[in-house]
Amino acid sequence: MKAVQINKFGGPEVLKTVDVEDPIPDDNEIKVKVYAVGLNPNESYTISGTYAYNIPNLPYIPGYDATGIIEEIGSNVENFEVGDRVFLSAFSANRNTGTYAENVVVDAKNVFHLPDNVSLVKGAALGIPSFTAYKALFQKAKIKAGETVLIHGASGSVGNWLVQMAKAVGAIVIGTSSTKKGRDLVLSLGADYAMDHVTQQNKEKLLALTNEQGPDIIIEMLANKNLETDMQVIRRQGRIIVVGSRDSIEVDPRNLMTNEAIVTGMTFTSPTEKEMKELTYGVNALLESGAIHSYIGNKFSLDEPVKAHKTLMESSGNGRTIFLVTEE
Repeated sequence: MKAVQINKFGGPEVLKTVDVEDPIPDDNEIKVKVYAVGLNPNESYTISGTYAYNIPNLPYIPGYDATGIIEEIGSNVENFEVGDRVFLSAFSANRNTGTYAENVVVDAKNVFHLPDNVSLVKGAALGIPSFTAYKALFQKAKIKAGETVLIHGASGSVGNWLVQMAKAVGAIVIGTSSTKKGRDLVLSLGADYAMDHVTQQNKEKLLALTNEQGPDIIIEMLANKNLETDMQVIRRQGRIIVVGSRDSIEVDPRNLMTNEAIVTGMTFTSPTEKEMKELTYGVNALLESGAIHSYIGNKFSLDEPVKAHKTLMESSGNGRTIFLVTEE
């Protein structure tokens, strides 16, 4: 089968398209014929060899998220049949042969039925981004109808899910993006307001949108740039959920003391069985009701891994970057 593989760590240029043997599932595993693959920034960190959550043995086929059709199931697998349409999110899997391939084998617990109203291509936007968004809003921020939520990077692969989920439960949504194209997308997804990323220079605009009270919730994608400002504008007793950061930052804790606000960090690395059940049921219910939908950005083939990863890390506000492996 065709797959994208690395034999050494480095930048996107280490990604090579090669032919490898088909993987074979064990008793508790499922083999999926891959139709589309959702790319994640943490996969770029993984191929660099510097990602603390995953330093793989080489050679290595990257990839955690994908959609496809089940080809084989292990003898102990229940609730799935050959031919089922599924999506998978394999970050926490004990075995994941890598989704950047025509076929993948993964633990059954990391495979999920794809709702009938979601195509195999559109389903590639699910996985880590959708589960991360649900966890941030519902399990961490505990969002309530009528609250105001500020979503940094709202046009990205996680951000667009956050916008839709927050609106689905009756929140007032302010989304940020650095480009007009991104801000237009944020509004089209249902946000009440869209603005450039909040900084010391434009924070007064945000306060004006919230009657000088600040947002109840801030979902932060780049804490090393924004956390100090977040702490200044958050509403009294508000919640800041840190989903992403690429460096350290020095902040003044007195801003939190004054606002009596809470900062909570999170990651979607090893959810508990209870958390994963809630994530799965929650995301699927929102999809099946039509309250949220997938947004796909740039599409590439498995023969374009370097270009795909460069686009993934450099583009902004264009939904989920995917590999289109098999036509529906």
